[in-house]
Amino acid sequence: MQKSKKPIGEHIKDFLDYCEVERGLSSRTQENYFHYLKKFTSWLSSHDRSNLLPHELSSQDIWDYRLYLSRHQDKGKSLAKLTQNYYLIALRALLSYFVVKDITSLPPDKVTLPKDAAKEKTIKFLNLDQVKKLLNAPDATNPTGLRDKAIIEALFSTGLRVAELVALNRDQFDSVWNKQDFELGIIGKGSHPRTVYFSARALEWLKKYLKTRGDKETALFLNYRGPAQQENRLTPRSIERIIKKYSVKAGIPLFTTPHTLRHSYATDLLEKGVDLRAIQEFLGHKNIVTTQIYTHVTNKRLRDIHRQFHSGGDLK
Repeated sequence: MQKSKKPIGEHIKDFLDYCEVERGLSSRTQENYFHYLKKFTSWLSSHDRSNLLPHELSSQDIWDYRLYLSRHQDKGKSLAKLTQNYYLIALRALLSYFVVKDITSLPPDKVTLPKDAAKEKTIKFLNLDQVKKLLNAPDATNPTGLRDKAIIEALFSTGLRVAELVALNRDQFDSVWNKQDFELGIIGKGSHPRTVYFSARALEWLKKYLKTRGDKETALFLNYRGPAQQENRLTPRSIERIIKKYSVKAGIPLFTTPHTLRHSYATDLLEKGVDLRAIQEFLGHKNIVTTQIYTHVTNKRLRDIHRQFHSGGDLK
């Protein structure tokens, strides 16, 4: 191990480069790390410690920073425990980078997380009746409505992230015409490959949409209102607006986003008895812990079933 002569803040750029090259993290994740670590360097600066070297960081510093996060006010509101977690996770990732690079510093496990933070992490999802209403909301008799119908069907069938959906190209579906369902290999978050599965229903709507395409554009899903001289690939923000539009029309919860459909997809599989490891593969989660956020959704349902059918009343 070696003692670095560079202050902690000056290591952040190298850390982000490491995240990109060695860990294959997306630019969005790198931006998040930068945002969260900036809070830490700003805190150091406010205490006249901008020049703190990695080996000078102490357990007391971590404790004082945790107190700062706990007491910090943003627009009159305290930071949620989960948000505090994000800042601490980023700092722990930086300390892990120091370990990899043989830079003397505090061990990453010295950055502990609030025990009750995980309890705040909840997911919002639609039940099947609400999903059906959303799927039936577009008017598929016109090109835009047909495109939107295909988008919503694809999201719920595959559990794709919105960034993965908009990255799809038309030529990836050249072989679908004689198929009843379809498996597609994609490169997902963090450059991790996985297979997604289009149901017969989703594939049928995609075929109907593709038959209307008389253009030569590369993208699978097009923005029909874009400039003619540019590739009119729909953006993640455009997909979010589309989902919001139809959630209002369908009269389902306004929290509905493309990611809500991903949550709904995973929850539906779990409620039907699909193994958590299989759902991990479907979603492209690197760690099973990430997938376990869905278990609390079914836990209540299982508890209610147990109370109804195995309460012990028959033993009286």
